[in-house]
Amino acid sequence: MQMRKILVSNDDGIDSEALARLAALAKKFGEVWVVAPCRQFSSMSHAANFWEPLKAWEVDFPVEGVRALTTTGTPSDCVSFGITTVVPGRPDLVFTGINKGYNVASGIQYSATVGAALEAANQKIHTIAFSENHIGTHEVTDKYIEQIASELIDTPLGDNEIWNVNFPGCTVEECKGIKYGCTISQESFFTGSYKEIGKEGNKTIYQVDLIPEWKGAEGTDLAAITGNYVSVGKVKNYR
Repeated sequence: MQMRKILVSNDDGIDSEALARLAALAKKFGEVWVVAPCRQFSSMSHAANFWEPLKAWEVDFPVEGVRALTTTGTPSDCVSFGITTVVPGRPDLVFTGINKGYNVASGIQYSATVGAALEAANQKIHTIAFSENHIGTHEVTDKYIEQIASELIDTPLGDNEIWNVNFPGCTVEECKGIKYGCTISQESFFTGSYKEIGKEGNKTIYQVDLIPEWKGAEGTDLAAITGNYVSVGKVKNYR
């Protein structure tokens, strides 16, 4: 198997245990660099910081043989910095995740895991974004992630496309398998409004109250994960 240079990033921050799991997986396919944000950056989409200097520093990382840096930038910044500055000669692959929470349906537009992956695609790097349920077991992820990664790293993508993989939070016994070619569900993923939760002087404090509405049409990513399948599909960055 060809040894590749692989950049790994996420939006949950450098201390995420799921980031370490993804870096350990990446080591099976090549030499690995991690560049991830120093704090939580979920739901930041493809946000980038062009106006302030980027601060970066090396950190001890729980996966042996992996050089890891954290930055003050967004996930998109981390990927761009990793591609252009950290990985010698640019990476062959970028992995993002493993995100704590599904990135399917309308939720994709908010996802910084997907946003970071699309930044890599924008720079013409073959990229896979991985996500799993934020609650429940990770059994299905652990069972299937190496198999899926080994298939997708050599499966071509179009311009500005990424692979988007979501693992259900059920047990291995409950999982019905893998669904490839899942389209992005057009149904609502969450609905809700803002609830008043307190006061701060003359200011009112609100918290968004999201209600899941998971009823995806057959063949979509949302239908796959709610049906206890692993969802594998493409996301395209139009420009």
